[in-house]
Amino acid sequence: MRRPRGEPGSRAPRPTEGVTCAGPGESWSPSPNSMLRVLLSAQASPARLHGLLLIPPVQPCCLWPIKWGNRPLGGCPNAGPVQGLQRLLEQARSPGELLRWLGQNPTKATLQDLSQLIIRNCPSFDIHTIHVCLHLAVLLGFPSDGPLVCALEQERRFRLPPKPPPPLQPVFCGGQGLEAALSCPRFLRYPRQHLISSLAEARPEELTPHVMVLLAQHLARHRLREPQLLEAIAHFLVVQEAQLNSKVVQKLVLPFGRLNYLPLEQQFMPCLERILAREAGVAPLATVNILMSLCQLRCLPFRALHFVFSPGFINHISGTPHALIVRRYLSLLDTAVELELPGYRGPRLPQRQQVPIFPQPLTTDRARCKYSHKDIVAEGLRQLLGEEKYRQDLTVPPGYCTDFLLCVSSSGAVLPVRTQDPFLPYPPRSCLQGQAASNPTTRDPAQRVVLMLRERWHFCRDGRVLLGSRALRERHLGLMGYQLLPLPFEELESQRGLPQLKSYLRQKLQALGLRWGPEGG
Repeated sequence: MRRPRGEPGSRAPRPTEGVTCAGPGESWSPSPNSMLRVLLSAQASPARLHGLLLIPPVQPCCLWPIKWGNRPLGGCPNAGPVQGLQRLLEQARSPGELLRWLGQNPTKATLQDLSQLIIRNCPSFDIHTIHVCLHLAVLLGFPSDGPLVCALEQERRFRLPPKPPPPLQPVFCGGQGLEAALSCPRFLRYPRQHLISSLAEARPEELTPHVMVLLAQHLARHRLREPQLLEAIAHFLVVQEAQLNSKVVQKLVLPFGRLNYLPLEQQFMPCLERILAREAGVAPLATVNILMSLCQLRCLPFRALHFVFSPGFINHISGTPHALIVRRYLSLLDTAVELELPGYRGPRLPQRQQVPIFPQPLTTDRARCKYSHKDIVAEGLRQLLGEEKYRQDLTVPPGYCTDFLLCVSSSGAVLPVRTQDPFLPYPPRSCLQGQAASNPTTRDPAQRVVLMLRERWHFCRDGRVLLGSRALRERHLGLMGYQLLPLPFEELESQRGLPQLKSYLRQKLQALGLRWGPEGG
């Protein structure tokens, strides 16, 4: 199912998009996918939602073809879920309001008609449409054991490709088997046992840098936090130190920072410091990539920082094709020095060279936005607090994008954001010292609370350890003075519909001592 094109407020799609156009005197009808687009266009404007319904203003039409069911919904060709939804669309001021109305009572006739329509037609849906319907059912509060969800789950399981039987015997063994397994696109289905057994069977001479890089990339890409395999990579790096250059080392170190795993190998850090001292001037991008992984592990070596913040290194990278990405990494390293290394007395990144670190949601969040809880949490906060009392996707200095930010008075009242400066001063120590020097009694009474969505893909595959980039962001926001309120995916996924989610958010905010409404100021 393709999403409708166009930005909010743009013209309606052409009649050929998602409908069957009729000739003179004939009726026409939108497809079920068109209806799903209406319900899931959470970022569309009301005008665009009307356009997505694709109902011409003048000519009569038959909205649902009779062949989709044994009889028209509602007893006549012109009755059914579209008419009910059209009336709601005409009254709704926003997509969130439409979603709230629908979710308030899953037993309403309009919603039940739509449910029956989806159940009857789900065998003809593609797998993406089935997933969209399941997501819609959760948003609208349909029970997990109800007929709609059960029918969709049964159809989803039916569409899954059959799992191939395990091979009777490995074709390769040792290092060859490890490389062959890592090169197989379907290897993720049973990675751990095969990786560990292949690694155990391999002879030392078979574990080449190429094989170990494949292993490191596989663990990082699939968020596999396997201590036995990570320790093997760390040991290989230490043993092969003299033969490895920084371009290979950056790939071997990547999974440690991403998976938030500091190896037990005692020579791991001394080895990396020696490699950085030897190779730092040869490959600037590889050097900062290694330091980025160590920054996530809170293991930044002072000597390497002296080098990358030196005027010579900064001037050297300024004219290179990757200058912007290096400056972004150096800006993050400078933030880590400011917040985490009070004993550092070396050079720092000049102010004119600093750029925002993560000025927008990360690539993974953008790619998985249709599975995110952000839209429904935003609607819950809007109903609970009001639109004026929170900010969504606000980037705070020095460049961290926050999910939701609240301003709270010293008494716990949630304040309208427009009346407050939502940013805390950065850098925190120098600003606070400056305030204390000018006026020791001056103190900002408002606290900033950041609600952090912890989606399933923010964790290693075990679901317990935050990925290094996420842990780093939360650590730095806390050190800057923001109060963090995590919203774990297990808790968000257990909420059925907006009423339950709103109750969950109320409990979370009240546990922090927050209050709102007329009594909250």
